[in-house]
Amino acid sequence: MSKNYINIYNNLINYSRNKDLYISLNRQDNFSDRLTFFLIHFAFFLKNYKKKENKEILQKIYDFNFRQLELSIREIGYGDQSINKKMKVYLNLFHAIVSEIHFWDDLDKNEKLKKLSIFLEDFTKIENLVEYFEDFNQNLSKKSLNFFLKGVSNL
Repeated sequence: MSKNYINIYNNLINYSRNKDLYISLNRQDNFSDRLTFFLIHFAFFLKNYKKKENKEILQKIYDFNFRQLELSIREIGYGDQSINKKMKVYLNLFHAIVSEIHFWDDLDKNEKLKKLSIFLEDFTKIENLVEYFEDFNQNLSKKSLNFFLKGVSNL
């Protein structure tokens, strides 16, 4: 079953590598920027599939994704103590993102802009990112969780 989870993880990584996301960044993107986009994509993913019947599988996906992130940080060369500190920061960031986008569908464009600006403060044209995540959210809502569990997809 973890093969299914790696497909979801790889999809989220691919979304976070989309060069169009970084157009309004006035510097070279870095690991932190990519990680933030990964976490935002993942938050939208969980928001869309959060149902009582999906609870157990979403917990496994959550655990798998954060384990993969930890492995990625290890590959960069951080030591065990640094990894624990970094993972705590990333988990807190992720939960802040989840909290901020929880009512995304009920927000107007200005409120969405403010929500994303909290996490993407180095970006100049957040409006484009609001549109991107609005489309991403809508595309997720059109597909079932099983769609993502069965293979690599392109939204």
